Amino acid sequence: MRIITRDGWGVRMNDHDGEDPEEEGVRARLALVSLDHSDLDAAIQALMLSPLPDMMVISRLKRKKLLLKDEIERLRDQLTPDIIA
Repeated sequence: MRIITRDGWGVRMNDHDGEDPEEEGVRARLALVSLDHSDLDAAIQALMLSPLPDMMVISRLKRKKLLLKDEIERLRDQLTPDIIA
């Protein structure tokens, strides 16, 4: 399976053949949440450039962006194998 994701570091293509369906679901959710996070960042930047930015809307978007960042970290942790030293 080939997954194309857009995150803060650009466009990335990964091959994930032979994975279990649960891991594929986590990867798909991670791709979607990462895309939403970058879209929110672009929206916040556009609002900040307006002559009279609506700070209430901007703060709501920033809060949502932080929630998405937390979810991204949680999903990445699920994909990282536990290594016992």
